[in-house]
Amino acid sequence: MNICVVGTGYVGLVSGICFAHIGHNVICVDKDTEKIKMLNSGRIPIYEKGLEELYLKNVEQGSIRFTNDLKEGVKNSDIIFIAVGTPCLADGNADLTAVESVAKGIARFMNGYKIIVNKSTVPVGTQKWVSKIISENNEGNYNFDVVSNPEFLREGTAVYDTMNPDRIIIGADNTYAAGVIAKLHEPFKAPIIITDPESAEMIKYASNAFLATKISFINEIANICERVGADVQEVARGMGLDKRISDKFLGAGIGFGGACFPKDLKAIIKIGEQVGYEFKIAKDVIEVNNNQKLKPIEKLEKALGFIKGKTIGILGLAFKPNTNDIREAPSLEIINRIQQLGGKVKAYDPKAMESAKMVIKNVEFVNNPYEVVKKADAVILVTEWEEFKSMDLKKVKNLMNTPVFIDGRNVFKPEEMIKMGFEYYCIGKKDYGFNVDFHLRVAVTK
Repeated sequence: MNICVVGTGYVGLVSGICFAHIGHNVICVDKDTEKIKMLNSGRIPIYEKGLEELYLKNVEQGSIRFTNDLKEGVKNSDIIFIAVGTPCLADGNADLTAVESVAKGIARFMNGYKIIVNKSTVPVGTQKWVSKIISENNEGNYNFDVVSNPEFLREGTAVYDTMNPDRIIIGADNTYAAGVIAKLHEPFKAPIIITDPESAEMIKYASNAFLATKISFINEIANICERVGADVQEVARGMGLDKRISDKFLGAGIGFGGACFPKDLKAIIKIGEQVGYEFKIAKDVIEVNNNQKLKPIEKLEKALGFIKGKTIGILGLAFKPNTNDIREAPSLEIINRIQQLGGKVKAYDPKAMESAKMVIKNVEFVNNPYEVVKKADAVILVTEWEEFKSMDLKKVKNLMNTPVFIDGRNVFKPEEMIKMGFEYYCIGKKDYGFNVDFHLRVAVTK
């Protein structure tokens, strides 16, 4: 099939490359000239595990190309995916400006029957709204159908998720269009659910809201565990063995970030408000998550007494490992608060340094984790990169001014950290900070 994908962000670029990889002819369109120049020069604008290899292979085979020209993409395609950004507006609504612009462009440039697919995360009712826009701007009066086909990609595993989806959701008014999009996805060998557009659009928001709720729930449990002496990882393990619950998204830590969960929670709250319903759980999930991002500051003040004049090392800037995305990342909140309290920050991330430098000021960015911890008064592990998990912890301790280690992702075992002489703080477990009991145990183990 001849496919056009409009938008070369995480969703559009990964989708386009994967469609090319399974045998389709793909044109990716983006108004950002620098992105297209980069893609046409052999480089990709995002980091995503496995993406570069697929990109180079399919460019070489000629199955995918990149352009700023929407007209070229529309006229040479039978199926057009809209995969542009829908950022959150100040009032919580999704900003559909880019979707509207693309829909108008598609309408102007159509040269025959087209199937237009909403891949962007959009509010319920957008399929009908896009259909209306195209009808009003369809200069050639060509037939078309608009289909909702939400994505469920996780940054860091987006290529795998595209090639191995849990399910394919297709929302359509027309059975022929639904059948074409179903056939397009058959090679992915996943269950295909064909439903009405409104249900398809709601499935996306409901899924993300539920996953975000699981994260905030286990973080609330973690906060109670710290007070009663329980271990949240053991609690989560016991919960996760219940098939009704599963162990997914039960990792306690310092909250979620990224482009999806925060934005989609706000959007589904607004959807409810517009029909006279208050989505109380979603509001609480946001509040819990906002508080959880600053959990390391609470532990930092507990360990150091005060932060002013102290040097704090930050391990990890991306909102999760295997991506360079720092949107809504806990690191941003943590660094901002440390600076407000008069602390100095050194930071390192394997992939997100350049992204961070564009938005974070007055931070000393260094080249490896050992430079982060050198002469630091405390270190906070924010993103659980494999590089951090395999650090030489004895070297880390010896490089630090004081061995205060705040593990925001529960990567290390408290017993091992204590044995090495760290003052160790984690999430959802007893803190092993500066106290007599701590030093007695360290002395015994030496």
